[in-house]
Order: sequence, then C-alpha cells, then structure tokens
Amino acid sequence: MKFSKKLLGIFTALLMASTFALAGCGQGEESLTQAANAQQEEDSLQGDLVVYHAGSLSVPFEALEKRFEELHPGVDVQRTPGGSRKIARQITELGDKVDVLCSADYTVIDTLVMPEFASWNALFAENSMVIMYSKDSKYAGEIDADNWYDVITRDGVNYGHSDPNADPCGYRSVLLWQLAEKHYGKDGINQKLVDSCKAENIRPKSVELIAMLETGALDYAFEYESVAIQHAKKNPDLDYVKLPMEINLSSLDYKDFYANATIELDGKEPGEKITKKGEPIVYSLTMPNTGENSEAAVEFLKFLFDEKEGVRILKEEGQPVLDAVNVFGEENIPEGLSESI
Repeated sequence: MKFSKKLLGIFTALLMASTFALAGCGQGEESLTQAANAQQEEDSLQGDLVVYHAGSLSVPFEALEKRFEELHPGVDVQRTPGGSRKIARQITELGDKVDVLCSADYTVIDTLVMPEFASWNALFAENSMVIMYSKDSKYAGEIDADNWYDVITRDGVNYGHSDPNADPCGYRSVLLWQLAEKHYGKDGINQKLVDSCKAENIRPKSVELIAMLETGALDYAFEYESVAIQHAKKNPDLDYVKLPMEINLSSLDYKDFYANATIELDGKEPGEKITKKGEPIVYSLTMPNTGENSEAAVEFLKFLFDEKEGVRILKEEGQPVLDAVNVFGEENIPEGLSESI
C-alpha cells in the first residue's frame, strides 16, 4: 500500500511533532526533578527530631509530624506520647535525648524540668475536663452535667482516670471531684468518688482509658474534651458529658475557685512531695538541653506556631490553643524562634 505525497507529508509532520512533544515532556520532567532535588539540597534540616508529648496531643501531633516531614523530607520526627510527668522524668532522671517536650500542664516543666534541663517554657494551648462514655455504658441514657456523680457511683458501674503521679489528667480528675462537692453543695461527693473508683481503673495514661471504654471494661472515663472530640469523631459509639465551667478547669474566670482543690504529688527528688492546686488547664512546651538536633527543633516549633501550618492543624484536630503564647524565660528562647512566638 502506497501513501500519497500529501498523506506522507502529514504523517511525517505528525511524527515529528510527537517526537518533539515527547522530548519536551522528558525535559520538563527532568527540570521538575532537578528543581525538587535543588529544593532538598537547600533544606539543610536532616536527622532525627525527638519529640516527647502528652498523650492527649497524639492525634494532632501525628498530623503535625506528617506535614512537617513533607516540608522537610530530610527529617524523621520520632514521637513518644505519654503522661506529662512521666515523660518529663524520663528526661530528668533517665537522661533521654529529647529535642522538644510538650506537656499537658505547664507546671510540669516549671517544677520538674526547669532550670536544670530547660531554661524557658512556652504556654500555648488549653483544654477542659469531660466524662467520656460509650453507647453501651450503664445508664448512658441518664447521665448529664447535673447527676453524673450519682450515676457513676451506682453499684456495678466502672469508671476510671489516669495516674495522678504520671499524668496531669489524673490529678485534674481528682481535683475536679473536690470542686464538684463544693459546686453542687453536697457533702461526701468527693469521698464517694474516691472510694468507688477501683485501683485497676487508674491507668498510666488517660488515652488508655478509651480502649477500655470501647471494649466495655469501663463505663465512664475522665478525659480532656479535645481527646473526647477526636475519638468520638473516629468512633460514633463514643460520647461525652460536658461539665460546668466551675469544675471543668477550663476558665480563668474561676481560677480562684479552682485553687480550693489540692492534691499531693511526688516531687522532683525521691521521697519529696509537692502540693498541686487546681488551676485552668494550660499546655506548654520547651526544648530540653538533652536534645541533639536543636536546628530541627527550632524549625519544628516555628512551624507549630505558624497560624497557617501548626496552629491550623491543632485547631482542625480539636485541640484549642491560647490566643497568645506566653513564655517564661523569654530571654532564653533560641535565636530564630523568638520572632515566631
């Protein structure tokens, strides 16, 4: 079969156009690859970034890790969640090499970490206490903000909280019970709550209690509202009771009332005891001096405090933040970070 000269010309032209187009695509892809490689070369951040954080920050910090590693592919964020007091002691007593420490209570860093292992403390987030339950919890259809202390202390009902000496959510649960007795004006509420809470239902981390709710091992658990929101979003069988501001430790307006509740906790030294008063829930963070990647830590915190990045992610994941970051030891903030706070 013979092509006419006209058809042969058209075919040749199309073939040449295709060849040039393919070559152009190849060059374009090569240019994009070169640009990406150049960008990575410009990003000097490398190595592991070790972050210890409160268990209640697990969901938002997982999202923060993913986004930060997208921006800085040379960095591997290694997170360890836990009770804030416990992870602080891993730094001060065990010498763990930690670049960023985030606590669910700013006083943990103030009393256990500073001044030996950190020189500044940035307060950045807030929360409130709630009671979580599942659709299968006993009396789930009855419990509310006015009767919860009667419901959870009924025979056969299991409830729990985290260990006060390991986790701020634990001592805040106990402080809440004391405040409830004063707020509702009923003598004996606090002692009944203490006596009815089984020892096996006091866990090292508050987030462990959620699995117990889901399996039916617990009917009710004292948690942070952010954690309740995050897990109810994943599991529609979970719900929570919002508590009055007078007892949920969320409001500066009630800080004087909160201070009426106290609990004795283990201090910095073995055998030492400290008295913790009730106060509004405030999270904080610092860079311990045991860290080995301060450059990446500074960039991570700049990213965390960025309204379009870290702050946006925290809010999207149900973690409320303070209107403004407040820093103790501001003069000690690393160079390059102060303008971001």
